Amino acid sequence: MSDDSEGFGQSGQDLRSRRHEAKHAQTYALFLKHFCERSGLPRERSEKALVSVLCALEQRLLQPAADDLRAQLPMKLQEALRACAPQRERSPRTFSVDELLQKVAEDLGEDTTRAESVTRAVFATVRAHVTEGEAEQVAHALPADLRAFWARPI
Repeated sequence: MSDDSEGFGQSGQDLRSRRHEAKHAQTYALFLKHFCERSGLPRERSEKALVSVLCALEQRLLQPAADDLRAQLPMKLQEALRACAPQRERSPRTFSVDELLQKVAEDLGEDTTRAESVTRAVFATVRAHVTEGEAEQVAHALPADLRAFWARPI
């Protein structure tokens, strides 16, 4: 009888695990869909664009602000952002919007005009998927030129 109850418990745990993974996948798919709609990028290029912009943003934020923002992103995007880990361990870098756009343009193999529209789409998508309080914390942590990029359009 104990074997049956252990088997049942394992099946229940497996089911919960599968549901949990399915929820993460669904959340990420919705986030990615919203980003693709805003950016006009195909799905295949979207994750690279998200990671490029968000890694650069994390480089500009102090650790607690970067961690708080990351915690509100879909789990699959958090996993993709692990590539930023070496950069996150350093002190925040000071750079202008122009430098941010140049970095994104290089990462994506695009010109800075396209990098600007992609960056705005990333910021808009992230703001739409995090709490208002978190969006405000990020805004307060950014210098004026980047804050204007982060801000919601009027």
